[in-house]
Amino acid sequence: MSLYVMKFGGTSVGTIERIRAVADRVIRTKNQGHDVVVVVSAMAGETDRLVALAHSISKIPDQREYDVLVSTGEQVSIALLAMELKQRGYGATSFLGHQVTILTDAAYSKARIKEIHAPRLLEALRRGEIGVLAGFQGIDDHGNITTLGRGGSDTTAVAVAAAIRADVCEIYTDVDGIYTTDPNVCPTARKLSRISYEEMLELASLGAKVLQPRSVEFAMKYNVPIHVRTSFSDVEGSWVTKEVPEMEAVLVSGIAYDRNEAKVSLIGVSDTPGIAAKIFSTLADANICVDMIIQNISAEGRTDLTFTVPKADLARAVNLIDGIKDIVGAREVKTSTDIAKISIVGVGMRSHSGVAARMFETLANAKINIEMISTSEIKVSCIINARYLELAVRELHESFGLDREQVAEENSFAGAG
Repeated sequence: MSLYVMKFGGTSVGTIERIRAVADRVIRTKNQGHDVVVVVSAMAGETDRLVALAHSISKIPDQREYDVLVSTGEQVSIALLAMELKQRGYGATSFLGHQVTILTDAAYSKARIKEIHAPRLLEALRRGEIGVLAGFQGIDDHGNITTLGRGGSDTTAVAVAAAIRADVCEIYTDVDGIYTTDPNVCPTARKLSRISYEEMLELASLGAKVLQPRSVEFAMKYNVPIHVRTSFSDVEGSWVTKEVPEMEAVLVSGIAYDRNEAKVSLIGVSDTPGIAAKIFSTLADANICVDMIIQNISAEGRTDLTFTVPKADLARAVNLIDGIKDIVGAREVKTSTDIAKISIVGVGMRSHSGVAARMFETLANAKINIEMISTSEIKVSCIINARYLELAVRELHESFGLDREQVAEENSFAGAG
């Protein structure tokens, strides 16, 4: 007997018929002799509806009340699935985040899990029941409802799998696995059977939407095997596991992209010690994540500072920067949302030179200008004009040989953007 955590996204529970199909799959796993915990998202479109309601009240809603509102979608899903399982004769109990308990920090809308106390969930398993758990939500030290950010149900599933020592965490979605890039953009993208935690973490953080980055962090830290597969068929999906030596033989393993970044430029900032610290500590205190940063060469004691933030945080970021504009001596603040980030990833970059040069040459040959560059040991990212994003994905996919059958079979990563 094994312990399975099975997570189903919004499209998988989007209708009553699909909830019944989820129940079919859960029951099959239970009938094979396994203990089962199911983590579900809100029904497809429900979170967007709740977010729209919040923004109909306020352009920048109160964050605590925002989380109270958007966390309600999962309550509907778990109740419906538990009802369906019970009426078929299977013991099932639904749990909200605070009933498990999933303890988080107080960073509303992007809370991080600190601890999971699961005695009630484990007791339900001991009774032979199926645990049905709301994803995406938790509770802070003061009893306030928190949410983990979009895609947070993945993080809930993997974190719970780690806490209860599950043998595997299955992530069911509307795609049948992990690909070398987004098949909707690049028709030659290929599904891969296996990917390392490290590569998946890079690609997920760079825009690949198959898994939320923090779910991969939990999996890597606690060595939780993840099986990404579709809820609409029984085909084998893609496994996210520990790195194996042959993965380093592949130069570039996959391509991710992100259309959800915005660029902020502070023109004529004072080039003195402490200015950058003031700017970025102000943003950090508001839980705004800064991605790429470029500072120009100083001239006459002034410099230009450019950075990127999530589009959803742009309005708050600009408000904060306006508040310290005079302190940091900025003459002007400019913003742009017409940008996109494209990234190549592969553990093989550690031992191969010339990867970045090939990326830049490929983009240059396609007449695509690079606005910003960021690198790490196993990735290179560029900010480009959003209108050229899909062309860039296809050109890089071909340039690094990811469209060839033999490469795809040897590859260790894939990521849909």
